[in-house]
Amino acid sequence: MFISKSNRQSKNIPVENLQKNHQKEVEALFSRLHDRQQQRFSSADFLTIYPPLNQITDTPEKDAAQAFLQRLTALDYRARYIPVQPDSSESDSVSESVSTDDDDDFYAIFSTNVDFSQFKQDHVHPMDIQMVVFHCSDSFLKQSMITKLSQCQYALPLLVPDRAAADIESPLWTFRQIRKTWKKTEIRDNSKSVTIKSLPICKAETPLVSFFRLGSLSQSKSQLMNTLINDRHNTFFHRNCPGSTKSRHLMDGVVEIAWYCPAGKDNDSFSDCIGFCNLHGDSLLMEKQREILTEISSVLVVLVPALEKGQESSKVISTLIRSPNPLIVLTADNDCGAVQIKPQKYKVGLKDRSQSDVSEELREIIRKILSGSNKSFNLELMSNISGVRVDEDDTVCQNGKSAAMNIVKLIQDMDVSRIKDTFLPCQGQLWHEWCRTNKERFHLRGNIEKEKSQKDQQLIQIRQKQCAASCSELMKSFTDSLMSLEQKDKEYFLKWTQILIDELSSKDLSAILQNYDEKWSEVLTLKKKHDKSDQLKVKQTELEQISQKLQAATFGLEHIFREMSQIYEAHQSLKRQTHCRHTEWVKYPELAADLMISGHPMELMDGDAGHVPLTWISGLLQEVIKKLGDQRVFVLSVLGVQSSGKSTMLNAMFGLQFAVSAGRCTKGAYMQLLKLSEEIKTDFKFDYVLVVDTEGLRALELEGHNTLHHDNELATFVVGLGNMTLINIFGENPAEMQDILQIVVQAFMRMKKVQLSPSCVFVHQNVTDITAAEKNMDGKRRLQEKLDKMAQLAAKEEGCEAECFSDVIAFDVQKDVKYFAQLWEGSPPMAPPNPGYSESVQELKSFILSKASESDGIKLSHFSSKIQDLWNALMNENVVFNLKNTQEISVYRKLEVQYGNWTWALRSEMLTIENRLYPQIEKRQIGKILISDLSKEISKTYEQIKTEIKDYFEKNEDKEMLVQWRGRFQIKITDFHEELLTGVKRKLDEVIQQKKACKKLDEKETDFENKLLQKSKELAHMLRGTIKDEEELKMQFDSVWSHWVKELTSDTKPIEDINLEEDQLTVLNNLGFELALCYKLKSSKNYKILPETRNYFDYVNLKKYHTINAALKYVGVEPLSHEDQEQIRSFIKDVKQKSLEIIQSKPVATRGFTPTYLHEVAKNVQENVTEFESKMKFTFKKKFTVELLLFVFHQTAGWILQSHKFYKDNNDALIYLNSKKNEYFNIFRSFCKGSSSAVVFGEMICQKLKVSAVEAVCNQTAVDLAGELRCNVPAFNGNRLNLEKHVLKDLAEKEDFNKFMTYIRDPREQVEEFIRKKVKKYMFEENKNKAPQILQKNSDDIQRFIRQTLFEATEKIKTEKGDINMWVKEFSISLRCKLKLTMNTISCQNFRDINNLDFLRVEIEKGLQIISKEMKSLSLTEVMNNRQKPDEILIDQLCNCCWERCPFCAAVCINTIKDHSPDKHSVPFHRPSGVNGWHKRASMELNNDFCTTSVASDKIFYPSPESEKSIPYKLYQTAGGKYASWSIIADGSMLPYWKWFVCRFQKEIEDYYKEKCKGWGEILPEWRKYTKEEALRSLDEMYSL
Repeated sequence: MFISKSNRQSKNIPVENLQKNHQKEVEALFSRLHDRQQQRFSSADFLTIYPPLNQITDTPEKDAAQAFLQRLTALDYRARYIPVQPDSSESDSVSESVSTDDDDDFYAIFSTNVDFSQFKQDHVHPMDIQMVVFHCSDSFLKQSMITKLSQCQYALPLLVPDRAAADIESPLWTFRQIRKTWKKTEIRDNSKSVTIKSLPICKAETPLVSFFRLGSLSQSKSQLMNTLINDRHNTFFHRNCPGSTKSRHLMDGVVEIAWYCPAGKDNDSFSDCIGFCNLHGDSLLMEKQREILTEISSVLVVLVPALEKGQESSKVISTLIRSPNPLIVLTADNDCGAVQIKPQKYKVGLKDRSQSDVSEELREIIRKILSGSNKSFNLELMSNISGVRVDEDDTVCQNGKSAAMNIVKLIQDMDVSRIKDTFLPCQGQLWHEWCRTNKERFHLRGNIEKEKSQKDQQLIQIRQKQCAASCSELMKSFTDSLMSLEQKDKEYFLKWTQILIDELSSKDLSAILQNYDEKWSEVLTLKKKHDKSDQLKVKQTELEQISQKLQAATFGLEHIFREMSQIYEAHQSLKRQTHCRHTEWVKYPELAADLMISGHPMELMDGDAGHVPLTWISGLLQEVIKKLGDQRVFVLSVLGVQSSGKSTMLNAMFGLQFAVSAGRCTKGAYMQLLKLSEEIKTDFKFDYVLVVDTEGLRALELEGHNTLHHDNELATFVVGLGNMTLINIFGENPAEMQDILQIVVQAFMRMKKVQLSPSCVFVHQNVTDITAAEKNMDGKRRLQEKLDKMAQLAAKEEGCEAECFSDVIAFDVQKDVKYFAQLWEGSPPMAPPNPGYSESVQELKSFILSKASESDGIKLSHFSSKIQDLWNALMNENVVFNLKNTQEISVYRKLEVQYGNWTWALRSEMLTIENRLYPQIEKRQIGKILISDLSKEISKTYEQIKTEIKDYFEKNEDKEMLVQWRGRFQIKITDFHEELLTGVKRKLDEVIQQKKACKKLDEKETDFENKLLQKSKELAHMLRGTIKDEEELKMQFDSVWSHWVKELTSDTKPIEDINLEEDQLTVLNNLGFELALCYKLKSSKNYKILPETRNYFDYVNLKKYHTINAALKYVGVEPLSHEDQEQIRSFIKDVKQKSLEIIQSKPVATRGFTPTYLHEVAKNVQENVTEFESKMKFTFKKKFTVELLLFVFHQTAGWILQSHKFYKDNNDALIYLNSKKNEYFNIFRSFCKGSSSAVVFGEMICQKLKVSAVEAVCNQTAVDLAGELRCNVPAFNGNRLNLEKHVLKDLAEKEDFNKFMTYIRDPREQVEEFIRKKVKKYMFEENKNKAPQILQKNSDDIQRFIRQTLFEATEKIKTEKGDINMWVKEFSISLRCKLKLTMNTISCQNFRDINNLDFLRVEIEKGLQIISKEMKSLSLTEVMNNRQKPDEILIDQLCNCCWERCPFCAAVCINTIKDHSPDKHSVPFHRPSGVNGWHKRASMELNNDFCTTSVASDKIFYPSPESEKSIPYKLYQTAGGKYASWSIIADGSMLPYWKWFVCRFQKEIEDYYKEKCKGWGEILPEWRKYTKEEALRSLDEMYSL
């Protein structure tokens, strides 16, 4: 037992009486401060809403403890300095209880220092208030209290004398939630190294410096310690602090500890974290504490009044000097500086010396001592010290820890980033896949019911997989503990689980954070140097990888609860138990409800999946209602950008503990239930406040993952749920506010549309000067202007009316905007919280409660259904939640141009790869193509493109707007890359198959050529010298050639030509059509233009009125509407396309043609005709079916003939041999002239080289020309809109109506024709010199390559002393990457006499010179006829886009991306609907309204000729089908171009559609004023928008 400081001043009073009086004083103190002596403060008090704190004024003693707790909750370090007003009534009652024993009176008379009843009048010592709260709190509140004290940078009780027993307690449990972060500085090799450390303080190994005094001194030990740790903050309370009194009852014998955490700066007092202990009171009276400190400390600092022999203090000093512990003695009677008595023993005088001088000397000595080896201190070592009782040894705490350890043992040896995948499988890929599939259910297309059914089945399958995976040992152990443990044990279990998990992951997280800090510093350094090298990109990539690793390593208690929710949802959705033993899932909501009621936060929206687990939330809230009743709650939602201090603010305001520990930010949306205190409950219409804290807008983890849509979903969701929304803004920068304001205003606008009217408060955090009223007024004005602007834009988007923000929501800028000071008072990690921040928190709390008092709140059952309704509404939303504006359209168009550049880079590289592989396949050097091989070939370019995409989205000045498309475009590039790979593989596979089909002939080629070579050589040898004339030589060769061919092909049957016309007529006859009719229709040749037929009336019979067809025609009423005509035309094109696909799937090129293929095509056409007739009001005449078949045969004939010719050319031996005649005549002639084998062999090689070189040059030139055209032709170097503009210009300049109608009916056909003509014009007219230059460059390159290869191969074989066989093999292999030179047919046995390879090389070089001259005469026509064609390459590149047409005017969608979901089709230049043949129903009047006007009108339309129900234009999307997929903006963008077109071609349009521009379709007079020049100019203006 230790005696109060005031009572120890008398040395003449017996110890027993002093102890007795001290006990009375303590009891009186507790009575004064805590009138609930039997009822302890609990953690529930920490999570109860009390009245807001007023300015610090005198507080009644009975309220002091509560005021201390509330201020501490609010992170107000002034909680320790609350002035307490003595309670006179309590003083009187205490006075009556004072002993009147005679002995006591005697000692009281002679005492000069103590009045035993003096404490009745004394002010309460501030530290006594803290200790009373500490002693009267349960263990969980103690932990929260000590954590807050640590955040306030105060010292914490390490050793506390037990006031009820005679032992000492170490409250280790209270330290468990404290985490310290610091930067350790080390000097290595003359360079400074800084390391980040972030650890739970219980795990930190630090030196410990302990201070105690022997006797009484005038100097303050605690004050001196403060100067060492933080001279701007009273870490340890001392005698000169506000409120300090002589009367102190509970601090003597208490050992407090604080840590100094360096910031890694030059002015740090110490380079590493150091613990400082302070023993309060005279240590001569506290021998046990003194011994403990001596045992655990690295350095002891002892303060003594004087060093005199014989005194008790001197004996203690002597003992300490003899001990091995480093010692510093501070003497009050000496004025000397620091003196080293012996190694690690120092003496420092205090007399007449400034505290700063003393503290500096102390700092130097401590640094010197700690620079050597010394023992370190760890808090957990306290459990090993005898005589100290550790609070964690309590049975209830150990029960909880034991249960938590069972879980931790399962994961302690694992990589943290793998824990979730291994033990929490339901919330990972399966849950994310379920969310994706569920969201897809609300965006179905095509056969909706079928797709919906498929999605539902997929959802069930995923749930089944979750059920099967829900038996992890970790979850079994966790839930068993929750169900079996007593309430207190359960609370300890949850705390221990979180603590141990945090400890487990902290090491990994600390290392990752350190790595991140270092890498970030490197990036900043490079940026400051304006480094534009690849090094910066590499470092930024590495930084991103570290960031991803940090996310993967995030693991906490919230993830275990998330797993519980998924296990419950999976089982509940399947309505059955699994065979797994883990079948207690039905109890999970009840378990979670108990925790939620006790103040534990529960996840409302999974931030990783971006989804709300509705079944789980409903079950959870139902259980809460069962336990509490259907209480009314006030829902407070909080929104703000990522890491803007929202969670910290809520912690300070309400004591909430959202997931902000261990380096985590709140991810998703969490809800926490707070109870109103009894004293304020009567002022409100509800009993609870439900706080919804959100993940934070613009989260970095979601970048590239449709961030804007996620932000708007999150904002709309939480705004819709809240009775009040707190919008948190970090700083005052308007640019940083832009995004969140835009999101929030639109969310409020949507709430107004659904009759929800939450209130809102804006909070500006981290404002530098919150006292500057003028500055605040200006800030409020700017905020009001921005909100008004956003409201106007949102109103336009949502179809509402709003001129200012207050039209959307009740808002007073003077009252509803709050400014917060910055959180820290100084620089972390040693800075305490700013008291101004705490005051701002309390003011905001007061304002919120004031507003809430006017609200009825919402019942929990209503809140539950509101979550369901709101989330389902969000899932059903088809529109992307963003503000469409001119700037956004402009940014998107620029992005489309970049997309074109990226896809072209990939395409051109893939074409080069194809050109490289093609010759190797031709030479049979490659027999199989794998996707993986192609992917590897293009990987470098692909990675470069991905880097460019990343840079574009991250560094572009419009990156904030671009972020919404990032994920989509990255996916599109990936898809395009995969399409390229599969496309090239398919083409090369066809070549491989063709080579396999020619295998028989290829096997004979070598034999043929060997025999031909031998025969030519023998004939030449016979005739050498006898024939001089070239003509006679040719005659002699011709005379034997036919004999040779006949001899060689004697056993080979020639492949016959096909008679396609005869086969076609035979098929028609077999189908039952009269030959006479077939001959007649075929001879008329009308079938060739069947799709261009303007009127199909003569081809049909109306089902109901076929007897009056002629009459209808006669009176001028067209029985077939324009829509019918277009449907027939579209049907013909579809049939043609299907027929081409069928015939092109046949192996004609590899096996030849058979009439069976035509019969299959014809049957398919007949089936399509029958199906089409069943849907229409008419049937086709026999004449139409025959003409359709003839048209299809005509369309497929070219491909059939070409493929069969290819088959014949590659498989007919006779054709092959005749193709070799000239080659062998040249060989024969050379031998006749007496040429050596080397000369003849060289000529043969050069002949083969020429063919291969020409093909390689033409292919590469085609690719290069395509690239050149794309760069230099304005029509080709932009986005799809740019191409469309040039096509329209070209049509107007030529004024060809038929071309216009082709464009309107089939825009792709016209665009392809435009590209082909533009390519030819560029090559042959506009840039006649450029294309030949490219051709010549490629020719020179290939010849240079051949010569270099020839030289290297010759030198290599000479070195190896090889023969002609080896030379041929080496030369052929070296050329294969660029040329398809086939050397395997050359038999070297006829040239074995060649032994001079240099001579052979010279002969080949001579031949190459001839080839070079011939290649200079290569024409561009040969390039256009080669395998690779520049126009086809550009068509593939530019036409791989969207071709959907407006359902009204047929304007084509201008999106560069083919499948641009979820964006709807759109076009900036709609046209009069009459251009597409729209007319007034049951009339001959064309409709010349622009659709952009119609959709803003009250007019109606019929979606199809058969429609009986009309649709308002304003609701055109409700017509479904093609109408629903378009976005037609109601504006005035009526392009003059199309007005000019209608006027210029009025007669042609009327004749074409057999309608008139009158009545509804009358052309307005002002339209006729537009000239062609104005029409063309309007195209440029449209493009520049």
